[in-house]
Amino acid sequence: MTARLRLHGIPISGHVHKVELFLRLLGLDYEYVETSRDVWTADAFTRLNPLHQIPVLEDGDFALPDSNAILVYLALRYDPDGPWLPRDPVAAAQVQRWLSISAGEIRFGPARARVIQLLGGTGDLAAAQAIAQALLAVMDAHLTGRAWLVGETPTLADLACYPYMATAPEGGVDLEPFPAVRAWISRLEALPGLKPMPRAA
Repeated sequence: MTARLRLHGIPISGHVHKVELFLRLLGLDYEYVETSRDVWTADAFTRLNPLHQIPVLEDGDFALPDSNAILVYLALRYDPDGPWLPRDPVAAAQVQRWLSISAGEIRFGPARARVIQLLGGTGDLAAAQAIAQALLAVMDAHLTGRAWLVGETPTLADLACYPYMATAPEGGVDLEPFPAVRAWISRLEALPGLKPMPRAA
């Protein structure tokens, strides 16, 4: 029987991974559809995402691209009373801030450095590493004395930021000077059912 939920992506993508780890944490049955660049850039993929990007989640007849949008959808659709997206306005805004950071500084910092260093992508490696270093300093200060990015339990903020922070060393960004970030990564990877972000090494 085909699973109602289908995730299109590739294992090396942190954007895909954050969705996969949330599906696993929620205990949802899903089908992983490994989707090569030739597939997601082809015209036929337009039905799933006109921007030709991964991940894409299919839930029955509904197709949703964008990793952060998918996280929000899954939280509200499958665990509306859970801790992942707080209802308190301040906490909800703080989660949204980290979702924006994951799509901004993380994408253009550690994620971009990793693509350049690991996969031979184009771009300014030094600039991406500098963005990553600055963000790590902010995150380390924020996480000092607290377990999670927002509140007392893991939220979408942690899931959204985790994959590319955990693999920052693959972009030539050292995590050693940031003990609070390293401890946060370890706490996330110890959550029951969490699948750690694959490392290249």
